[in-house]
Amino acid sequence: MGFGTWAWGNQLLWGYQESMDSELQECFNLALKNGINLFDTADSYGTGKLNGQSERLLGKFIRECQGPIKSPDDVIIATKFAAYPWRLTSGQFVNACKSSLERLQIDRLGIGQLHWSTANYAPLQERALWDGLVEMYDKGLVRAVGVSNYGPKQLLKIHSYLASRGVPLSSAQVQFSLLSMGDEQMELKTVCDSLGVRLIAYSPLGLGMLTGKYDASNLPNGPRSVLFRQILPGLESLLSCLSGIADRKGKTMSQVAINWCICKGAIPIPGVKTVRHVEDNLGALGWRLSPDEISELEAAAMECPKKMVQNIFQTA
Repeated sequence: MGFGTWAWGNQLLWGYQESMDSELQECFNLALKNGINLFDTADSYGTGKLNGQSERLLGKFIRECQGPIKSPDDVIIATKFAAYPWRLTSGQFVNACKSSLERLQIDRLGIGQLHWSTANYAPLQERALWDGLVEMYDKGLVRAVGVSNYGPKQLLKIHSYLASRGVPLSSAQVQFSLLSMGDEQMELKTVCDSLGVRLIAYSPLGLGMLTGKYDASNLPNGPRSVLFRQILPGLESLLSCLSGIADRKGKTMSQVAINWCICKGAIPIPGVKTVRHVEDNLGALGWRLSPDEISELEAAAMECPKKMVQNIFQTA
């Protein structure tokens, strides 16, 4: 398991304030203390003047950590580089990587990731971005390369291209949870397994819908409430199933939902904003759902009339 840092710097969706930084640092330190050293971020994380704030905070926390970090490579920072329309050359994409390294104040990233594919709307740009990943890897700016929001067909294409350039594709990040387990996600997992690519599951808790904290009369603040209002009313069966299994296991609903991802062979990266989030998420480790419990959860999930909205940049 790793932890996601989308909320770190995002005021619009997650209500970030700079006063949260001290607790975010506690989250980082507690994660490392418990063996979690994968942190997912992006050069686009942070709203307005706080753009890049997630990376800056991670860099600060690495420098100030009093814990088990012996070298920067002990922390795996997985940064996603946005496929902005003005990033048209491989050199511009490499410069994006260098800017992330500057914000993080480290010499090398754990994983450099293409945040999304441009195949659906700017296919000519796609090759330049792939070449940028190759250059990052060849220059030693990243230890590994990965992609995000790629479907199975496009994943096969980039894997083949990178292999022809002598660069292994290490990871593929996709929305994956009990609310996002359609045919395409399962096909992508099969393709990843066949290629030796690790699937990283973002939003494993469905933006919080699978935590059991919310209902129609208790919605989150901000834009998430619109999505919750559409989907939550149809989740009674799934949430009841999660609650029942959680009670039998002595776990929380969040821990059961994350453990399902782990049992499917994915690396979940739930987001964390508080120490309580970290403590709860850590409880998803060290045990496994039974095959019957997995089937029970998936049967309940299939009954949900509405699933999570897929990322607009998700490709086939």
